[in-house]
Amino acid sequence: MNRTVGIYSSAVNLFGVLGFAVCMLAGPLAGSYLSSIFIAFGFVGMTAAFAAGAPESRKAAGYAALGFGVMYALCNSVVYYTQLTAVLPGKVPGPAADLLDFQRFGLIFNLDMLGYCLMAVATVFAGLSFAPRNGAGRWLRGLLLAHGVFAASCFVMPMLGVFTPDMPGGEWIGTLALEAWCLYFAPIAVLSILHFREPAQG
Repeated sequence: MNRTVGIYSSAVNLFGVLGFAVCMLAGPLAGSYLSSIFIAFGFVGMTAAFAAGAPESRKAAGYAALGFGVMYALCNSVVYYTQLTAVLPGKVPGPAADLLDFQRFGLIFNLDMLGYCLMAVATVFAGLSFAPRNGAGRWLRGLLLAHGVFAASCFVMPMLGVFTPDMPGGEWIGTLALEAWCLYFAPIAVLSILHFREPAQG
């Protein structure tokens, strides 16, 4: 069952990443927001499976991955559920929209960045939770660990006020950055599926 949860959660995560990439370029905002929620839901199952499959000597890393993964999923689900249920339907008045509208780089955008910081920390611990046994495992571990570099920038940039509504080319810069992230993270989901199909480590 543990490996089954890992396989299907990784597949949900992959579906969310691909949907997010497509919707950012061609779909409605609602599609991007909904896809992001699927990424978060799938990621929790992925990190739970990493924790469950970790050998005894690596259990702490697996549990840390799950803990940070849950915090990420809560942050980002709140962000995108707020967009779907309040912002897009036009239920948020003017002053509050500065805080709650994701497109205005306010409080809710900063919460989203915190979420991705937590996700990056979670992937580092996920990478530490297993010893790779083949080439695919080494690639997965390397990508998970390298993904951790996003943690510092996602944590610090909102404090520095890097993102503002009047930033020149801000929308396209953000879209390109997120598309690049999708290209990076989709292989993690695919390799995670392969990882969880292997027999459990002893």
